[in-house]
Amino acid sequence: MRPITHHRFRDPRSTKCDFLVSVLVRCPGCEKVAHVGTAPDPTGVRDQSLFAPRRLVCRNCGLAKEWNRGSVVLHRDRHKSATDPYFDIRLWLQTETRHGWVWAYNLEHLDLIRRFVQAPLREGIPWHEQGRRMTVVARLPAWIQQAKNRDEVLRAIARIHTSLLRT
Repeated sequence: MRPITHHRFRDPRSTKCDFLVSVLVRCPGCEKVAHVGTAPDPTGVRDQSLFAPRRLVCRNCGLAKEWNRGSVVLHRDRHKSATDPYFDIRLWLQTETRHGWVWAYNLEHLDLIRRFVQAPLREGIPWHEQGRRMTVVARLPAWIQQAKNRDEVLRAIARIHTSLLRT
């Protein structure tokens, strides 16, 4: 039996787009951790929008790519590994379970999922409020939300953290 550390989770109303400022991916050149972030703007203005220019950088092999105003594809299929929305490169923070994939764009995203899964009491957004079905936790697959899968999902999240430490 595991100790319960968090008793209540309140949906912070975060969407997938809130986590796209920084995305950890598997470098297509060396298979190590690479980073997709907003590209620096020559004017000095920091654009954090979904369609802002992005840059892929790998500190291990020196790979650098630019993305400018193309299409953005947010991951949807639970039976396939997740990719970043800009370069279509596999995410680093993901692992497969018997039910499907557990994945996150960055550590903040992974922590939000962990806190949600870990909590025995989960408070969602009231049904009458606009946008309640668009939050990250409201859109998690049903198998992740089910209490009977809590231990399996938390083990998967622990494996994801371990993969980051081994790099």
